[in-house]
Amino acid sequence: MSMRRTVSAKHESWPLAQVFRIARGAKTAADVIVVEILQDGVRGWAEAVPYPRYNQTIESCLAEIESIHEAIAEGANRHDLLSLLKPSAARNAIDCALWDLEAKMTGTPVWHLAGLDEPVDLVTAYTLSIDSPEAMGEAAAQNSHRPLLKIKLDGEFVLERLEAVRAGAPESRLVVDANEGWSAELLGEIGDALKELGVAMIEQPLPAEADGALKRIDCPVTLCADESCHGSDTVADLADRYGMVNIKLDKTGGLTEALNLRRAAMAAGLEVMVGCMVGTSLAMAPAMLVAQGAKVVDLDGPLLMKMDRDLGVTFDGNTMLPCPSVLWG
Repeated sequence: MSMRRTVSAKHESWPLAQVFRIARGAKTAADVIVVEILQDGVRGWAEAVPYPRYNQTIESCLAEIESIHEAIAEGANRHDLLSLLKPSAARNAIDCALWDLEAKMTGTPVWHLAGLDEPVDLVTAYTLSIDSPEAMGEAAAQNSHRPLLKIKLDGEFVLERLEAVRAGAPESRLVVDANEGWSAELLGEIGDALKELGVAMIEQPLPAEADGALKRIDCPVTLCADESCHGSDTVADLADRYGMVNIKLDKTGGLTEALNLRRAAMAAGLEVMVGCMVGTSLAMAPAMLVAQGAKVVDLDGPLLMKMDRDLGVTFDGNTMLPCPSVLWG
């Protein structure tokens, strides 16, 4: 068996079913990078989404991959990768492709290679993007059968939007994502009202660089770190201001570090959420392994797409069935 591999990376654009709006802007397509690593006729592949929040673009990620192309071709492994690249979407794509390659070459599923239990079904949140209170209330009513709704908000009309959503979906569990769009004053003012509306968790209410203010706010709703939480080395600074961390593979730079982060978060007494950028089932598959046992699962990317990859994750409403290994893992 030869060790020499061939590595390729490309940009793909997948249209969304409808415009997706968050506090930082709107998008109509999921622009992803796909990495393929071939060895002895076997292909490992994976998908990742560049993070504009951290100045990542399709071009910059493709350049990152190109910069270590030769190292991967000559046999660099997942452990080597942690020092070859900083955490990024580029590293995520290569890391997950290496996991898939090993699984395909050995006939052993990734969950077994990683020392995890066999994955079971997950219930994912379904995301409602920012709109007028009336439109968000209508969207909530259309999705009121879903057990968990994630509500994207900015700093405007927060209570009006949430009251409309709650009226439209009276039985659904609600979590809120502010994407760094609130102030400490706003959070302090509306915490009790959010609790009364049945909001179970607020994700990244303040800008990451200003979240020290959370130490002084006694919020009755669990706060979850997203942009403030990257790899396992960031956990120690979070436990005095958050009760939960959002693990995303594009932030951790792959499944390898995502599993490290999960262990570190649990050891620090933090609850775990597993989230995603908007992408296809190929991006969700490794995240589903990290999401086993998570308090909140937010892997609805394929539900927001106009179409998904062949042999992707099967959804029964909000329930995700374990990903078929023929796709990944």
